[in-house]
Amino acid sequence: MTIEWHYTTRQDLGVLSLAGYLGADATDRFTGAIGWAIARGTGLVILDLTGLLGWSAGGQIAIAQAARRLAVHGRRLELAAVPAGRSLVLDATCPPVAVHCDLAAALAAHGACDMAEQWTTDD
Repeated sequence: MTIEWHYTTRQDLGVLSLAGYLGADATDRFTGAIGWAIARGTGLVILDLTGLLGWSAGGQIAIAQAARRLAVHGRRLELAAVPAGRSLVLDATCPPVAVHCDLAAALAAHGACDMAEQWTTDD
């Protein structure tokens, strides 16, 4: 099982929504989605995990690497709706990653406005 992703830009932030399971077979696709977000958006990236079933150790590492990669571009990563029973353990080399209970709370924390553009994976 792999992931599907959907990216939406809003003023000064992007929302990358994941669905499926972020395991070893999905990390390349996730890394590509982060690259897409870097190329097409500005500001912070909210990683919406509402549709994510969970992640493996490799998936957790991929999320930490995404936070580092975004930081290189002067951008932050925040998480929304972490799957039940999951936590993200980051080491000292990782920039801080805020965690919100759901996407609505993450958007409200940033006063997000209407959507501008959207991209999604193809089956």
